[in-house]
Amino acid sequence: MRIIIITGMSGSGKSTAVRALEDEGFYCIDNLPVRLFKSFVDLIDKSGEPFKGVALVADIRGMEFFKGHENAFSKVAKEGHSLEILFFDALDDILIRRYSETRRKHPADDHCSVSEAIRIERECLAGLRNMATRVIDTSEFNVHQLKEFILRLIRGEEKENSLVVEVQSFGFRYGVPLESSIVMDVRFLPNPFFIPELKAASGLDDAVRDYVIDNTVTAAFMDYFFPLLDMLLPAHSQEGKAYLTISIGCTGGRHRSVAIAEATGMHLQQIWPSVRITHRDIEKGH
Repeated sequence: MRIIIITGMSGSGKSTAVRALEDEGFYCIDNLPVRLFKSFVDLIDKSGEPFKGVALVADIRGMEFFKGHENAFSKVAKEGHSLEILFFDALDDILIRRYSETRRKHPADDHCSVSEAIRIERECLAGLRNMATRVIDTSEFNVHQLKEFILRLIRGEEKENSLVVEVQSFGFRYGVPLESSIVMDVRFLPNPFFIPELKAASGLDDAVRDYVIDNTVTAAFMDYFFPLLDMLLPAHSQEGKAYLTISIGCTGGRHRSVAIAEATGMHLQQIWPSVRITHRDIEKGH
């Protein structure tokens, strides 16, 4: 049976990973006491239920788990079960920001700052991190990207240096997407918003797309931008990045950025195996 241990830093995306595994047909349980670990695996194994495997969350909330986890893992592995340990992590400033946004209390917070709680948690989890089959840095993932990454990993579609690319349009009026790896400002292009017959349309409509793409300024821009991306994607892949987000912005995120994101995504899809195109703000203010 396939057994996956989900562990790592608080705020690093473990809950998102568990939901993805549940959708994939895994039986998931949160912070099972270590003394019950082998009995639980045996029970699921003999139940005959059509689970793809078991996922167990183990983190700092269940400190008792860390007292005997190595022995428990060893016993299960000796019985022929496939055991994987996925350690979820993120940069400290990212974890701090996520806690400030949710206003949740850090589980290691014993009347100390969040940054100090994170330091304490890292020390407590150091042993599990060293044992991990894979360490997953979620600093640049949003929720949807992390879920997609986990599903690809579980299904065996995620290989080393297999870079997933998302090309997204956005409006600077609503803020730059925090998950952006590359940001391109296309507000210098002619704006269809000021053309009465195009104002209500979007960059997905032929008339707007033609207005933006057929402009000589746009053509000159893409002659530089596309070759730059053709160079950058393999370079990021060789560095081991799992996900690259290319954010293309205009004022409102409805016309120019949408048309350019579509053209960019279609160009990259011809040369790169995994490219997704999304439009964050296309319906805002419509």
